[in-house]
Amino acid sequence: MEFRTVRLLACKTATGIEVPPGVVEALGSGRKPAVTVTLNGHHSYPSTVASMGGKYLVPVSAEHRAAAGVQAGDEVLMALVLDTAPRELAVPDDLAAALDAVPAARAAFDAPSYSNRRRYVMAVEGPKTGETRARRVSKAVADLLT
Repeated sequence: MEFRTVRLLACKTATGIEVPPGVVEALGSGRKPAVTVTLNGHHSYPSTVASMGGKYLVPVSAEHRAAAGVQAGDEVLMALVLDTAPRELAVPDDLAAALDAVPAARAAFDAPSYSNRRRYVMAVEGPKTGETRARRVSKAVADLLT
């Protein structure tokens, strides 16, 4: 499904693109379909259509905005393709080792959705110093045990 739209800006940094209800229906995979988003024909990423405030939206992170060269208010050519493949997540070695050392934490990490597991991975990959990264690995394991 391909359509033209204007990228929205909500609050200061949260951004998304509204997806017409007919497009969501045409995808034929419920109200929250997993999709591959392509912006302006050259930048693609996996996402999920979400419902907020009675509208269907696809989130567009700062990383994806920069890669696609779009800003708030820009007209965007958007293509959505239903993504039925299982989402694989690359878990950093240090986080994987910490999870494997505590089987209950590994089980708790493996249980939730791709997006929830990705949240832990992003927290570990974000820091610039090794000390902060190590603290976040420890925190992730602790959080998974609670």
